[in-house]
Order: sequence, then C-alpha cells, then structure tokens
Amino acid sequence: MSEQYGTLPFTARKDRRFSQDPQAIGGFTLQQEVESSASELSPRFKMRSSTVFRPFDEITSYRVALKHDEGDEEGQQALLKACHQRCADRTLRVLEKNGSIFIKLGQHLSSMNYLLPLEWTRTFIPLQDRCPVSSYDTIEEMIFADTGLPIAAQFDKFDRDPIGAASLAQVHLATMKDTGLEVAVKVQHPALQEWVPLDLALTQFTFATLKYFFPEYDLQWLSNEMASSLPQELDFALEGSNAMRTKRHFDQIRESPLVIPEVIKKSKRILVMEYVAGHRTDDLAYLDLKEIDRDEVSAALARIFNEMIFGSTPLHCDPHGGNIAIRYNGLRRTHNFDIILYDHGLYRDIPLQLKRDYAKLWLAVINADQECMREYAHRVAGITDEQFPLFASAITGREFGAATTSVVSTRSANERQVISGAMGEGMLQQLVRLLGQVPRIILLILKTNDLTRSLDESLRTRAGPVRNFLILARYCSRTVFQEQIEVIQRQGGAFRPRNMIRLLMAWASYRKVETKLLLYEWYIFVRRIVQLSPLASI
Repeated sequence: MSEQYGTLPFTARKDRRFSQDPQAIGGFTLQQEVESSASELSPRFKMRSSTVFRPFDEITSYRVALKHDEGDEEGQQALLKACHQRCADRTLRVLEKNGSIFIKLGQHLSSMNYLLPLEWTRTFIPLQDRCPVSSYDTIEEMIFADTGLPIAAQFDKFDRDPIGAASLAQVHLATMKDTGLEVAVKVQHPALQEWVPLDLALTQFTFATLKYFFPEYDLQWLSNEMASSLPQELDFALEGSNAMRTKRHFDQIRESPLVIPEVIKKSKRILVMEYVAGHRTDDLAYLDLKEIDRDEVSAALARIFNEMIFGSTPLHCDPHGGNIAIRYNGLRRTHNFDIILYDHGLYRDIPLQLKRDYAKLWLAVINADQECMREYAHRVAGITDEQFPLFASAITGREFGAATTSVVSTRSANERQVISGAMGEGMLQQLVRLLGQVPRIILLILKTNDLTRSLDESLRTRAGPVRNFLILARYCSRTVFQEQIEVIQRQGGAFRPRNMIRLLMAWASYRKVETKLLLYEWYIFVRRIVQLSPLASI
C-alpha cells in the first residue's frame, strides 16, 4: 500500500505552469488531470481526488474576487463576503465527504474566528459534532480482532448506536461484565487503518503541488504536522496514559473543577473509560437553568489550560467544543460545576525554557511593552520585526493596535470587522509564511490558544477579558519568579545581600499580580452579591 501512495501519477513539471486559466495544464484543467490519474488507481483514491484540486478552486475564486472592482468599498465587501461563503460551503462538502483527517482540518478552522472570516468559521462549526459513523458490524469485528473476545464476553450491555462520533473514533455506551460499571467504549473507525496512509499522502501531495503553482501559499508545514500528530492520536493506549497522567496532576489541585474519566482498559484501537456525561460549553440554556455562572466557567477554563502550558503537566492540544463538557455539581465548595475533558490523544510537553520565554512574552503583551514583546517573540518563534505585527495579532486574537496597547480591553464589533476584513490576499500570504516558519510546538500552543479563545467567546461572558488576562499574568509571573529563584540559588543563594534584594524584587513583582487578581475577584464577587454585572474592562 505504501508504495502505491508514495508516488502519485500526477507530477508537476516546470513546463506546466499556469497560464491565463490558473487551473489549466496543457489543455486540461487541474481537476480533469487529477480525475484522469485517479481512474488509474483504486476507487478510494478516485473518491478522494476532489481534495487535491479544491484548494486551487478556492484560491482562484479569491483572486477573481480581490481583483474585481465594484467601484465602491461596500460593493467590494459584499462581493468578498459572498466569495467567503461560497468557498466555505464547497470546502465543507469536500471535508464531510472524505471524513477522517479532513474533518480534523475543518474542526480547527471552525475555531479560528479571530483571523478567518466569519463565513468560514461559522460554516465549519458542525464538524465538531457531525462526523461519520462506522457500522456496528465493523466495530464488532474490530473488537474481536483486537481482543480475541466477542463483545458479549466482555460486556453485559453494548449499545449498537454510538452516543458520539468524531473524526477518528466513535463512543458506545456499555456495561462491564465483571463489575457492572457503566462505561464509555471509544473505538477507532476500523477503516482508518487502511485510509489514513492514503489521506496523508493526498494531503502532502496536494500541499506540495499547491506550493509549486502558488509558491506564496506554502502549506506543507500543515501536512507535516498532521503526519507527526496522527500516529499519536491513533494510539489509544498512549491516549489512556496521557489521560491518567493529567488526571493525577489535577487531582492534586484541590479547587480545580476538572474531571477526566478514569481509564479502565486501553489498547491500540480501543479505550474503555468510566462514563462521564455533560453538556457542551456553548449550551447556554443549560448553564442558565442550573445557575452556572458563565464567567466562572471561563475563569476555570483559563486556569486549566494555563496550568497545562506553564505547569508540570503536558498540554492538551485539541480542546475544541466537542472535547469539553460542563455538568452541574452542587457538592463543590467553590464552584457548582465540573469541567469534563475528553480526547487526550494529542498532547505535547513544552520545554522548560520555552515556557519561561513564552511567559515573558505574555507579560510584555499585558504590560504593553512592545520592545520586550519583539525580543521574546524572536526567542520563542524566530519572529522578525517585519513579521511582528501579524504574530502579535495571531497570538492575541486582536488587531495590532489593541495587541500592543490595550490587550485586556474588550474586543469591539468594529475590531472584529477590521480583523475579518483584513484577510485579503497579502495578509493571507504573510500568515501562511509565518505559520510555516515557527516551531511546531508554537503552532500547537497557538492552536490551543485559538480553541480556548473560541470556547471563551461561545460562553458570551459578561466580565470581558480582564479576569482571564490576570489569571494568565499570575501563571506567567509565577513561572518567571521560579526561574529567578533558580538563578539566585546558582549564584550563591538568597543570603548574599545582592541576591536577597533581587529575591525581594522578584517576590514583590509576583505578589503584585497575585494581589491584583485577588482584588479583582473580590470585586466580581461583591458586584454579583448586589446583582450588578461585572465591568468589561477596568
């Protein structure tokens, strides 16, 4: 199989550049060329051939729209919006048709609402929940093949219909035979073992060909990252280990509302966990019915993912809306809810020095220290002065002026419009180049930022971003403080007069942020008691 996918029949040559028709190649369109080649291969490749030429269609549509002159700005914006929606609808159909790793691409796009036009992100939201389902017969065969036992020998009850389906797996409700425990059985789509090599080959081929004809749109970094991440996500034994490692870490944080289902059994393609159900974070009717404070949920999510970035546990790099749930819990002392985290396949350990530099970068952002921002942007991602404005917007989800002066302010409707309307061809090209050069771990951190920012916006909180930025500042200042303590210890300890002064200054800086956060949370508490909405910014 690998030989067949390794060398595809459509090969780019120097004498076949695009002419007047950006998709014309030697008298044939790109689609005709690919479909002709596909007919010589297996039916599976023919069915997925639409993914190869789809990016070319969309780039052509955008080039036509951007060059078309409507004579006025309003007409040009209307034309561009129509192009956004048309391209998003066509791409959605292709992703849904092909499933597998293409669904994962769409899931990430759906959360990039700080950079991509609304038409794209809104269109792809259904991909978080609406995924293909494998038949019960194929699941039954796979379980027997992998465990050597039929379903009836392992479970007293096993629901034929899954309670949820994702791009790589689906979950069935079951009851363990030996204990009677109600469990969720996560099973990999059986066809993935055969289809993923083809999907990866197609993705890599598509992006390589795209780069050849449109050098300014080099997306090979995306296919390379998928090739690196997918083997981990398809190893459910590794996922089970990730889940238990993270569970042990957060169980030691007494007031954390995070719940991770206990892993009962794990193997390469099957994961049996305790059944823990909840509601989506954007189910606002449920939150309001149970009197769960949206601002408290937002703050809890901020603490959880900042702990993963700056603490000693690995980072969950796929926290989209389908992987996080909320449930009411009236027994907690500080919250009346649990946050349930699913799907632990894509995790990364962040190197210590990168954590420290990343913390200093965010402290510079919060303090609006542009010179320091540029320094640490270069340290963490090799960002040049020319690339800095775009990187600042990418990391904060804000327009450059706000990102460098008042990132803690609430994002206005006008700013959202400016960001959405800025995705012209020039900015898109810059963004593609930028994402292609930054280290992979930074890409995954940025992806997690995108997804958690999207989760936060879906909650429609009242307090604005101030509290979450103070929580971020607390984790960043703690990280920097710990580094300064290590430096002082290496230089003779805290009892040297000079080191004692440095220690006191570092401690004062850390306590300043802690005090700000404490005072602001008391402020929110008092306003809630007197039934006033928190201010969006201070």
